[in-house]
Amino acid sequence: MSDARLTLSGVACVRGGRMLLTGIDLDLRAGDSVVLRGPNGTGKSSLIRAVAGLLPVYAGTVERHGAMALADEMLALDMQASLAGALAFWTKLDGQPDDQLHGAMAALRLASLADVPVRMLSTGQRKRAVLARVMASGAPIWLLDEPANGLDTLSLGLLDKVMARHLDQGGIILAASHQPLPLPRARDIDIGLYVPDAEADAA
Repeated sequence: MSDARLTLSGVACVRGGRMLLTGIDLDLRAGDSVVLRGPNGTGKSSLIRAVAGLLPVYAGTVERHGAMALADEMLALDMQASLAGALAFWTKLDGQPDDQLHGAMAALRLASLADVPVRMLSTGQRKRAVLARVMASGAPIWLLDEPANGLDTLSLGLLDKVMARHLDQGGIILAASHQPLPLPRARDIDIGLYVPDAEADAA
């Protein structure tokens, strides 16, 4: 992961015909992390999805060196399958070995739930499952949209550990969060400062 890199140059996002933000410049290298903050509606999630390639970038460029993995509010797991089976589908798709998945499930304390159908998991367990999917992907660039939502104090501690380990291994984290994240070395960016002037004046 030591050569991972994510660069945003003059990025602008439009949603529903409205310019959400403009002029975003970021240069993240191995071990770097950024947390996007700001009120709802300022474009944090839209920027994460644009970086992931799920929304078009209205202006500017997004360049990456290394695979990306996204964790957002979409579960993206087969609700009828067992947790282990649903996660294994993605691990195989990413070309990762079984022990990568086993390690991710252990790190997020999901091993005891391996045979439980996804539909029966609690909100917090599903959130940890999404994080396990990202961790097991082997991708050096993690895009995390509100990763702390639905997590209790114990689970927040697990999130802290897996994020710290990822960064120590040369990974990159770009996160959006309205609440504090256990990323002490992260650069905080107030997305509200990047709202176009016309939109800000109208707000």
